[in-house]
Amino acid sequence: MTEDQILLGIALTVALAAFSQILAGKLRVPALLLLLPAGFVAGALTDVIHPNNLLGPEFSALVSLSVAVILYDAGLGLDLRQLTGRTRGIVGRLLVAGILLTFLAVAAVAPALFGMSLASAAMVGVILVVSGPTVVGPLLEYVRPTDKLRRILVWEGTLIDPIGGILGALVFHAVSSSQSAVGHGYQLGQFAISMGIGLVGGAVGVALLWLTLRVLRLGETLGTIAQLAVVIIVSAGCDIVRDDTGLIAATVTGLAIANLPGLDMPARRPFFETLVQLIIGLLFVSISSTVTPASLKPVLLPSLLLIAFLVLVVRPLVAFVSTGKAGLTLGERGFLGWMAPRGIVAASTASAFAADLSDQGLAGASKILPVTFLVIVGTVLLYALTAAPVARRLGVVRPSRSRPLLVGGDRWVVDMGRALRSAGLDVLMWAGDEDERERIRDAGLELARGELLATATNPRARLEGVTTVFLCTDDDDFNALASVMVEGNVEGPVYRVGPPHEGHGVVAPYTGGDVLFGARLVRHVLAERYRQGARYLVQPASRPVPADCETLFVVRADGRLVPVTEASAGAAAAAEDDLLVLLGPVPLAQPRPGPG
Repeated sequence: MTEDQILLGIALTVALAAFSQILAGKLRVPALLLLLPAGFVAGALTDVIHPNNLLGPEFSALVSLSVAVILYDAGLGLDLRQLTGRTRGIVGRLLVAGILLTFLAVAAVAPALFGMSLASAAMVGVILVVSGPTVVGPLLEYVRPTDKLRRILVWEGTLIDPIGGILGALVFHAVSSSQSAVGHGYQLGQFAISMGIGLVGGAVGVALLWLTLRVLRLGETLGTIAQLAVVIIVSAGCDIVRDDTGLIAATVTGLAIANLPGLDMPARRPFFETLVQLIIGLLFVSISSTVTPASLKPVLLPSLLLIAFLVLVVRPLVAFVSTGKAGLTLGERGFLGWMAPRGIVAASTASAFAADLSDQGLAGASKILPVTFLVIVGTVLLYALTAAPVARRLGVVRPSRSRPLLVGGDRWVVDMGRALRSAGLDVLMWAGDEDERERIRDAGLELARGELLATATNPRARLEGVTTVFLCTDDDDFNALASVMVEGNVEGPVYRVGPPHEGHGVVAPYTGGDVLFGARLVRHVLAERYRQGARYLVQPASRPVPADCETLFVVRADGRLVPVTEASAGAAAAAEDDLLVLLGPVPLAQPRPGPG
């Protein structure tokens, strides 16, 4: 290729990856639904984005390192405190049963469906055992299942990727050397060796990051550079020793860094998070561009049958076997049986091994990549279209009723929490001062654990069960900084009470985020009005609002909470069956709130 063609290919690949993800975000669909067709169409129309033309044989090594970075980032989002008791057992059984049953089932039916050899069928089977957080996560954000199901599926998807990658490498080497791909103790020994190398690499990665983040105390920019460098160095080193062990090392490093105490992770990692998203887009576009229309035609119908077999038989069987006597409801077990999309590791493994096996003349090896491509597209499309209605039918969707978290323990904040609770909401509160925490307990409100806000500043943490955060402490700079730190770690928006107009806070006037109650009811005004006797009133929206009262919140009939802000005044317009939370003088007899 000429230099101009290489530049055009790189530019086109980046453009397709970026715009597909942007469009997917606007449409609220998994980016994979647009990335794979975009790469496939571009690859069919032009060969300038074909990775083998742009990078040659080095593309496989680049894919391996890129997937390692993705899995490291996924490991950072795994909190071991959430993997306890029955959840840990369910995840473990899903991994074991999912790998064994999927591998054996696909290897058994693939020769008849695709006319390939048993060795090629074994390769397809081991490729399709993986799922992955890059597709499971976006689907779960859209479906909104219960937190228990979300934890189980995210853990399963993250842990099965590196295991599947190693198994893929083992089967590939066994097939290449004409040894049996399954059933020999030799292969189990090889798997144990690979796991050991990956764990050693993970330990080295943790030690290096402890040195850079704990001892040297690097900041956000240098800390991000250190993380990226360590993951690449450790993953490349492990892969040099043994193929695909770098995936284990990367996942172990991320998991350890996220859970070991005393490591000063950069509070925000916008560059690293952006890099991971770009890598995902580039990989999907590049790999899908290698799939030609001619290669899809002979395997299209058999692949549809394989997808139906995986979705309707194999995954439900895996879920049934794994969740017996696990304390899950029938609906929860059913949803686990309806969520197994394939993702980036399946695509990268197929891309890495299929061409070599085809060059060796293995019967059916040329069909491995197109079959994998169709299974990825088919499973993601099917689950994206059906997961939400299935979850609703099974009764495993989180209720639409809001669960706000109020941060602050002043009397006016605690009384606000009581008013929201009287409107039918499940209110959670947090405060740092022990006297304020005692005040919350005395009010009968649920008090969050002490480390909640510290956990929430982790860029990959998640405030489970919380739909909205209201920052109402008496420290305006804390409210401003916390609004930036917590944003993205909660399902819904984050609001803060407004600082005094004449204040000279260090950061409060300069940060973004929606300010509660508009410009007039800033923090000190609210506190002063409460001290002078103003109180919160809850009344049906069908009643006229008294002239001396101001509307603070609208509680919808379905339990959704809408605060009044300058930016959302229109959104807070109330219907007759809504409830209003007002601030005003206490009437002689408060009207009883309607059903909440």
